[in-house]
Amino acid sequence: MTTEFHGRMSRRALLQVCAGLLLTTALPAGAVRAAPSTGYRITATPARARLAGLARPETDVWTYNGTVAGSLVRLRQGVPARLVVKNRLSQETTVHWHGIRLPNEMDGVPGLTQPPIKPGESFVYEFTPPDAGTFWYHPHSNSLEQLGRGLAGAVIVEEREAVAVDRDLLWFLADWRLTEGGGITARFGNRMEAAMSGRVGNTVTLNGRVSEAEAVRAGERVRLRLVNASLARVMALRFDGHRPVIVAIDGQPCDPHEPAAGRILLGPAMRVDLMIDMQGEPGRRYGVIDDFYDGLSYRLTELAYEEGPPLRAHPLAASLDLPRNPLPEPDLATTERHELTLQGGMMSGMMMGGGGMQGGGMMHGMMGMGGGPAWSINGLSMTGDGHAGMAPALTFQRGRSIMLTMRNETAWWHPMHFHGHSMRVLSRNGVAVPHRQWQDTLLMAPKDVVEVAFVADNPGDWMLHCHVLDHQMSGMMTVLRVDGSN
Repeated sequence: MTTEFHGRMSRRALLQVCAGLLLTTALPAGAVRAAPSTGYRITATPARARLAGLARPETDVWTYNGTVAGSLVRLRQGVPARLVVKNRLSQETTVHWHGIRLPNEMDGVPGLTQPPIKPGESFVYEFTPPDAGTFWYHPHSNSLEQLGRGLAGAVIVEEREAVAVDRDLLWFLADWRLTEGGGITARFGNRMEAAMSGRVGNTVTLNGRVSEAEAVRAGERVRLRLVNASLARVMALRFDGHRPVIVAIDGQPCDPHEPAAGRILLGPAMRVDLMIDMQGEPGRRYGVIDDFYDGLSYRLTELAYEEGPPLRAHPLAASLDLPRNPLPEPDLATTERHELTLQGGMMSGMMMGGGGMQGGGMMHGMMGMGGGPAWSINGLSMTGDGHAGMAPALTFQRGRSIMLTMRNETAWWHPMHFHGHSMRVLSRNGVAVPHRQWQDTLLMAPKDVVEVAFVADNPGDWMLHCHVLDHQMSGMMTVLRVDGSN
C-alpha cells in the first residue's frame, strides 16, 4: 500500500481502508438549533434523523436534545455556566467540553475526573469559560460508538465585545458510515481500521444534513466557524472564487492569514474560524471542495449567492483581528523540556505486543492485528476512554513553562488533543510556525516533529490522546499531571 503525505492521502490507501464507500452530496442542510441562553439542560437520547436528504431513509441516531447536531450551547466569556446532562441512553456516558480550559473535575473523563453518568441519571457541569471562541462537546465514554452515532454539539463562547461582521455562521461537519437502508454501519472498532486511518465514513453532513447549498449575499462579511466532529476524516477545504482568512484556530485567535495553498486543513476535533468577504457575483454558485484524500475530492456544499445588489460595494473596513484570550505566555528561556513519541500502526514496522499496556474500558476488537494494542506514546499504550488510577506519563509543577517535542514515528495522521490547556505551536519539522497559533488539537502528519509550549497552570490529571478515536481506543492515549501542591 502506498500513501502520500503532503496534505493528501492516496486514493489506493483510502480505498484499501474503506473499500466500497461512496461520498454523498445532496439536498439542503438543516439549521443548527440553539438552546436557551441560561439554564441549559442537555439530554443524551436516541432519535431519528434524515441525514442524507429527503430521498434517503431516516437514520437511528444518538443525540443531544433530539437533534443532529446537538443543541448549540452559547456561553459568555467570564460568565459562570451551569449545564445539567441527563442520560437516556442504555449505557453510561459523560460529556467532555472540548477545548475549554475548565476545572479538572468538569472535564468529563470517566473514572479519571468524574464517575460515569449511568442510564437514567444526571450530572451537573459547572465552570466559567475564560476564553471566547469556538468549542464543542461530545462523550468521553464508549466515545467511538457514541460519537459515531451522533452525540456531538457545538459550544460558542461569545466575546465580551461584539465582533464586526454581518453574520456569524456555524458549519458543524461530521461524516457517517451509512448502509443503503439508511442505518449506521455497526461493528465499531474494526482491527484493521484501528491500525490504519480509523473509521472514515461515506456521508458528510453540514449541520446535520447533506448540504446542496448555503445562501450568502454579495458584499457581506461572514464569520464562519468550522468544526470537524468526524471520527477520523481529515478535511482540506477549498472555497472556489473566494479568499477566506483564518482568524482563530481551536477557539484561540491568531494573526489573520490566508491558508497555505488556499486549503483549510481540519483534522478531527479541530475548529477553525474564518472571515470571508463575499465578493462573488449575485445569482452565482461557488463550490466548497474537500480534496484531502487524493483522487477522492467531493463537493461539501456551494455558496449560493442571492439575486440583488451587493450589501456594500467594497469589503468592510473593520479589522479582521479578534480580541486575544487570557492565555498565559510560556517563558521559552526557562521551559522544562520533554518529548512524546507516537508509535505503532500498520506500515510502521511496529505493532504493539501484549506488554507496555494499561487497560481500562477497552472495547472488544479494538486491539491491533496481532492482538495487542495498535499504538503507543513513549512506548506505553493506554486503551479505552479513561479510568481511575491511570498513571501519568509526565508530571509538571503548577506554573512551570513546559516545552513538548512531539514526534510522529508512524505512517498515519494524528490529531493530538490535550485536555484542559491550549498549546502555543512553535515549530514544525524545524521551521518556525507563524501567525502566533495556539491549539488544543494538533494535527500531525506522518513523520512530523512539532514543538509546542504552554504554562502548566491547570492542576489535575489531563488526557492527551489522538482524536482519531480508533487510535485512542487502541492505545494512543496518555495522562499528563499538573501537580497543584506547593
